[in-house]
Amino acid sequence: MNETNNPSNENEHMSENRNDIKETNPTDRNRWKPGKPKLSRFITCVGSGVAGSVLTLAAVTYTPFLDTGMASVPKKNAVTEQKEAAETYTVQQTSAAAPSLADMVENASKAIVGIVNYRSQGGPFGNGSGSVESGSGSGVIFKKKGNDAFIVTNNHVIEGAEKVEIALENGEKTKAELVGADALSDLAVLKIDAKYAAQVLEFGDSDSLRAGDQVVAIGNPLGLDFSRTVTQGIVSAVDRSVSVATSAGKWDLNVIQTDAAINPGNSGGALLNTEGKVIGINSLKISENGVEGLGFAIPSNDAVPLLEQMMETGQVERPYLGVNLADLEQIPRNYAAALPSGQEKGVMITGLDPNAPAAKAGLKVQDVIVSLNGKEVGNAAELRGILYSELKAGDKAVIKVYRGSEQKTVELTLASSREANVH
Repeated sequence: MNETNNPSNENEHMSENRNDIKETNPTDRNRWKPGKPKLSRFITCVGSGVAGSVLTLAAVTYTPFLDTGMASVPKKNAVTEQKEAAETYTVQQTSAAAPSLADMVENASKAIVGIVNYRSQGGPFGNGSGSVESGSGSGVIFKKKGNDAFIVTNNHVIEGAEKVEIALENGEKTKAELVGADALSDLAVLKIDAKYAAQVLEFGDSDSLRAGDQVVAIGNPLGLDFSRTVTQGIVSAVDRSVSVATSAGKWDLNVIQTDAAINPGNSGGALLNTEGKVIGINSLKISENGVEGLGFAIPSNDAVPLLEQMMETGQVERPYLGVNLADLEQIPRNYAAALPSGQEKGVMITGLDPNAPAAKAGLKVQDVIVSLNGKEVGNAAELRGILYSELKAGDKAVIKVYRGSEQKTVELTLASSREANVH
């Protein structure tokens, strides 16, 4: 008999498909007894389908009874199962609608600004009047208070500026006022009218970062023509120390290393985590032939306390010694020759503030500092590192110096850079 004309065989074939049984032998269809009631086979088919549905729900829906050690699960009727299935689908749909990276970038970009540094016109063809654009960078609107909005950027972006202009996300431009700056940390705070601040970005916790975390850099590379350019990468390393030359001397800057592209003009822009929070202020990159993906940002947890000080007092308060310094390798041989034989490390005093602690304690020009509070000093950067990282205004300091071939020990109390009006 032709199988396609047998209703009984059609039902048997449906039952096999319902239970996902792969047919391996066509003759297996004829093993069912032709006289088996159709109603019984229909119940078997429906029962298999219901069992399959229960297994699916168990895989998707969390059942708290299983964690309590209870031996049985309350029975559910068909209406309850359908309702729970609908609720599960709704939760899955809601999760899928989470904000995308593009949404985060679109929102954050409203708080990223362009910064143009204008300096007095000079040179052989200038008459000294007016000002010209001398450079540009990026900034982040991080706070609104009353009628003012505050922008963080790098000190080197605005250093020496006669006028600072802000280019906003909507194309408007406005003049900014300098609130405070700090050369060693390479941070500065600017102020504009709050009406120009369409968005404010929140700082995140940079201490929670790990190598491999995804980050996004937003800024204005190569000038305002490429405003709010977005690059993506990962945190390559945390707690890196990079030696930088600043207008206040050499300094070892603590930074986050990232492979997100950071180019000239990105300085002062935001390094964001995937939540859209600022976890770093983009500051510098290593630019050498054959070197790629070595960008650095100032960690947010390092920046925030300094920004708060600048907003309060206009500068970062540090212990003040009152000396100008030069590394021994920079000293002419006729001066260095007066040092004891074999003394190659130290830093020479080349100038003194007469009202500062060093001069009052009896230190003199050409004295060579070799230790501070028991720690050896090899150069000016090491002296600043101990002074600014381990001491504060009002602390006692013990300084060992060579005056010619004679070693002396001087004790003094450190002053405050704020009181001395030193930046």
